[in-house]
Amino acid sequence: MDFGLVLQTDPPASQVVSLMRRAERNGFRYGWTFDSAVLWQEPFVIYSQILANTQKLHVGPMVTNPGTRTWEVTASTFATLNDMYGNRTVCGIGRGDSAMRVAGRKPNTLARLGEAIDVIRDLAEGREAVVDGNPIRIPWIREGRLPVWMAAYGPKALALAGEKADGFILQLADLYLTEWMIKAVREAAAAAGRDPAAITVCVAAPAYVGDDLAHAREQCRWFGGMVGNHVADLVSRYGEHSAMVPDELTEYIKARQGYDYSHHGRAGNPSTDFVPDEIVDRFCLLGPAEAHIEKLRALRDLGVDQFAVYDMHDAREATIDAYGRHIIPVLRD
Repeated sequence: MDFGLVLQTDPPASQVVSLMRRAERNGFRYGWTFDSAVLWQEPFVIYSQILANTQKLHVGPMVTNPGTRTWEVTASTFATLNDMYGNRTVCGIGRGDSAMRVAGRKPNTLARLGEAIDVIRDLAEGREAVVDGNPIRIPWIREGRLPVWMAAYGPKALALAGEKADGFILQLADLYLTEWMIKAVREAAAAAGRDPAAITVCVAAPAYVGDDLAHAREQCRWFGGMVGNHVADLVSRYGEHSAMVPDELTEYIKARQGYDYSHHGRAGNPSTDFVPDEIVDRFCLLGPAEAHIEKLRALRDLGVDQFAVYDMHDAREATIDAYGRHIIPVLRD
């Protein structure tokens, strides 16, 4: 199993770079950041510094979207980083939640997302692609490589990930839902004539190592609210009880009253009071190192290739170090 670290690009950027360097020293192989231009600093600028200050760490957004940048710009940016630092980027992509909504736009359609996956990958790897009806190729790219991993929850998005993406990003660590969603992605891949085993599966969720479970829950409750934004979209599309979406995912948002993006992804988010302890425990990894190892082994048995630690709480350095000392050595391939 691989391990990644997920951060927001809050200023100063030097602290983000420092934490990523710390992560690499502790055995993490991937460094991810949020991508929402209004809420945080521009991640691609910071990726250049992360790559320059690490040796093997792969970096990318968790996740970007097809709406805030033109596709040729996104592809060229990834390709430039790869040319400078040796194919060490991954394009995590989704419909766009905070990045689009904060700017007053709706998330992108799945049709647009599917088209963008193909175009961005092709352009970043030096192939011709059609953008807005025009064939384009970036001529200076040589031996470029850009895996595109798609974030998804709902049945149509899971199917699209199986049909087109190199990897699947699931932003929760519930064992039942992880098994259900991986199965959906792999079935879609097989139906599309692809090798289901070739799709990398990345589960991303907050992790907090320690014995004070009540404090850990409060530090990670924000995550249930963030996931709840996507779940609310699914409920509006499929209804509260649908054969298309498990009740285990949708039931907990009944008390949701709205969401304030000014606190997005932060401990103490007042918009997440509706998230019960049970959901925090199911979606996150909390408790002593042994509890993390037990759940990670279960996730690995379900087919998870990478666990990405959301490190947005009051023990960021301690969590990185605890994973490096006690957890990664036990589970790393």
